[in-house]
Amino acid sequence: MAGHSKWSQIKRKKAVNDQKRGQAFTKLIRELTVAAREAGGDPNFNPRLRLAVDSAKAANMPQDNIDRAIKRGTGELEGVSYEEVAYEGYGPGGVALYIETLTDNQRRTVAAVRHILDKNGGNLGTAGSVAWQFERRGMIYVNDGSAEEDLVFEAAVEAGAEDVAREGGEYVVTTDPNALHEVRKTLDGAGVAVASAQLVMVAKNEVGVGGRDGQRLLKLLEALDEHEDVQQVHSNADLDEALLAESR
Repeated sequence: MAGHSKWSQIKRKKAVNDQKRGQAFTKLIRELTVAAREAGGDPNFNPRLRLAVDSAKAANMPQDNIDRAIKRGTGELEGVSYEEVAYEGYGPGGVALYIETLTDNQRRTVAAVRHILDKNGGNLGTAGSVAWQFERRGMIYVNDGSAEEDLVFEAAVEAGAEDVAREGGEYVVTTDPNALHEVRKTLDGAGVAVASAQLVMVAKNEVGVGGRDGQRLLKLLEALDEHEDVQQVHSNADLDEALLAESR
């Protein structure tokens, strides 16, 4: 499994306090707004918005918040205009980092990302320096206690999933980006309770990271993830399992 997925496991399993819940809502609202601006406010005809709505509902965001964010995107309500910007760089142990942001001020965001990297043993790279090491994939997560293993595998294979793996107390279903919604729909129809689904950048090859570098990398990933402009952080790190156990 790619390092990003392991980091995602940590984030999902950590306790969520009010502050982190607020940060999550801020990021989800931005994604809803940008998705609606990009391809319209009807989730039935906008796959990115449909995924954002599903994620917002999974996070227990009130429907009124979802509707307002979509209306800001379609121009029905006034709001801040966000821009998608990806930054590339390196972390401790030489791991590659691909950092996706939504920002209303590029200068502020790049300064913040550079500061976090510099402070935690990383550095900002140039455009294209690490992007070639990743490929876009859909990821669907199912808690292993919510469905029988055979049911998950059979439904995922029937829907055309690329891979199904059991990792860290959950099933991880990998799909082509364009097939994410249909695979999730098939799993839902088969009675499989999906915990979350998202589009991610998966590393083509991984770099093993442990010890001091691994500790510093986890701190760096958490610092980036906590910044409100950062939507997702992807790395090619194969983190040491002992470090992961300490962080859960």
